[in-house]
Amino acid sequence: MTKPAPCPCGGTDYATCCGPILAGTPAASAEQLMRSRYTAYTRHDDAYIAATWAARTRPAALEVADDSTKWLGLEIRHTSTDGDTAIVEFIARYKINGRAQRLHEVSRFVREQGYWFYVDGSFPESTRTP
Repeated sequence: MTKPAPCPCGGTDYATCCGPILAGTPAASAEQLMRSRYTAYTRHDDAYIAATWAARTRPAALEVADDSTKWLGLEIRHTSTDGDTAIVEFIARYKINGRAQRLHEVSRFVREQGYWFYVDGSFPESTRTP
């Protein structure tokens, strides 16, 4: 029997974790969307990242497919939901040109017509430097 492939977001099985969401199943929560977006970054999936970014804040051009970033792990620190808005605080570890980095972000999400979208993020002062 083949062992399930782990999900890049930290889940034990990609096929039951982020896989269905990246294939079109709506995320049930902002945290689930955050995890799937992280996984999309690891897979260099520009289309998914753009599709899950709120239209009012989405950049005109988005290219991660040629990005040389190697994503190493995701830690969800805190989540809170208030109706159709949510906050997800996370730390994503990665390497660029062999140098370890970390991104600590407090992301805002909005639910529109039953779908969660990333709006924007802020960076806690204490973590701006790797």
